[in-house]
Amino acid sequence: MLKKVVVLLACLFSFAFAESISDANLVKNLKVDRNLTPLAKSCVECHAKETPGIVADWKNSRHAHVGVSCTDCHSHPADSPMASKQVHPKDSNNHVSVLVSPKTCEKCHANEVKQFNESGHARGGIQVYAKKGMLDLMYHFEGRGHPDLQISPDSTGCMQCHGSIIKMDGDNRPTKETWPNYGIGNLYPDGGIGGCKSCHSGHKFAISEARKPAACASCHLGPDHPDIEIYNNSMHGHIFNSEGHTWNFDSAPDTWAVPDYRAPTCATCHMSGVGELETTHNVSRRLKWNLWAPHSNLRTGGNDTAVSEYEKTGKLNVGTPLAGHVDGPDAARKEMMMVCKECHSPLHSENFFAMADKHVMLYNDYHKDAKAMLDDLKAKKLLKEDPWADEFQRIYYHLWHHEGRRMRQGAMMNGPDYAHWHGVFELKDDIRKLQDIYDKRLKSGTIE
Repeated sequence: MLKKVVVLLACLFSFAFAESISDANLVKNLKVDRNLTPLAKSCVECHAKETPGIVADWKNSRHAHVGVSCTDCHSHPADSPMASKQVHPKDSNNHVSVLVSPKTCEKCHANEVKQFNESGHARGGIQVYAKKGMLDLMYHFEGRGHPDLQISPDSTGCMQCHGSIIKMDGDNRPTKETWPNYGIGNLYPDGGIGGCKSCHSGHKFAISEARKPAACASCHLGPDHPDIEIYNNSMHGHIFNSEGHTWNFDSAPDTWAVPDYRAPTCATCHMSGVGELETTHNVSRRLKWNLWAPHSNLRTGGNDTAVSEYEKTGKLNVGTPLAGHVDGPDAARKEMMMVCKECHSPLHSENFFAMADKHVMLYNDYHKDAKAMLDDLKAKKLLKEDPWADEFQRIYYHLWHHEGRRMRQGAMMNGPDYAHWHGVFELKDDIRKLQDIYDKRLKSGTIE
């Protein structure tokens, strides 16, 4: 009995000791002596108490190690469209903002921001808010036009990946309808476009995070662009999932290559400095085709006019040409194959892309017929005004936006189940359903 009491007391003492240790916030005891200004030191010391997780991330970041502090990113001139109306701290003349736009990041990362602005990612928010159909879907159809609730499909869904046009309230703080979000294409009040923390989570901004598939998976998933599912379906994903936890993700840019990994992640193919290639933040640079649009066109490259027009005029436009390689689609394919040759023979890569291209062209053949029927019905006024109450228009939308994307992306990323069963097999059914509806409407002259 005595032994049981001793054991019980020992356990209680252990639990109490462990609890006291867990209550001791080591971050709050952070000593700041990284050549920071007195103001920066005061920010760190205060926020170590108020938001210890943020300070912990910063403390373990490369920013902290080179003396980049809170004030370098969050302090703004008083006349900045993002500056708080009240100074912070109270006894200073410092104006801050919770927002950090790429305009701030480019002070040190100019090349990365320039490359990003030439990518499809940069127009993520622009595309959403420039398209009447998308606005109608979010606010009228999904949000039911509700005066108070119609914003929620956008603020909890669309903008969390695409980004939003961030608005400020009377105190110059971002509104709840437009922030917070991790959108890749945020449009900031200072004119900045993008979302660096979408891939490099703040305040650590780790390069290792951005190199892992999870960085992309938070947006590139689901019925319309199941890229992480496709990746997991591929041999590349199989290798990563079996041993990726042992790979080295911390090498410096332009040095991360085989044998740091045995198979590519998303970042390897789209961004990394592999072999003769340099690192790029233009994720569209190595892409030959546009695989998300209703019809797949070759990416014509060049600066994305949607982004440059917004920067110059503040006007939203979907823009042309398609973001890609400045020298065109053949140059894009050549660079992508330079990634492949790190592990594969030229014959292997050439054969793979030749057949993947054919699958994209097969999709285009399906879409050509579907679009011709849609246009004819529209001309004959045989489509409902509400597209989501019209069976023909619903099937057409899924043909390109769901099944068609899966078909094309599955082929290009070696996801066989998505190229076939979730892709072309379903397109085969879609086109037959569309043909039946089309024939009935032409014959009857009415909408069923």
